[in-house]
Amino acid sequence: MSEGGERDENTIICRCEDISLADIRRLVERGYTTIDEIKRLSRTGMGPCQGKTCRLLLMQELARATGRPPGEVALGTFRPPTKPFKLGLLVGKEGETRDSQDTGGGEDDGGQGGAAR
Repeated sequence: MSEGGERDENTIICRCEDISLADIRRLVERGYTTIDEIKRLSRTGMGPCQGKTCRLLLMQELARATGRPPGEVALGTFRPPTKPFKLGLLVGKEGETRDSQDTGGGEDDGGQGGAAR
């Protein structure tokens, strides 16, 4: 922080996504004043920590920039991280069953590739 209590523009707000205070302030100057808006545009809070590190810093900056008390800054929407999967697992490929798609280290299938016995 500088002598007046102001944070340096180069202060990293979101370490996971490498978003600086200057990046956040530019978005606020363009009219984005909610956590969800800033998150969508910059990925702040969308890294591996899912905002555990940067959410409070972002809230404090939004409160300062908009003149609102920190308690009036909405927390934003939280969704669990997703994991990609093949659609074939949902609908089943022709001629395959759910059991034949399992490749997860079960019993030795004798070279059958997981096919039913």
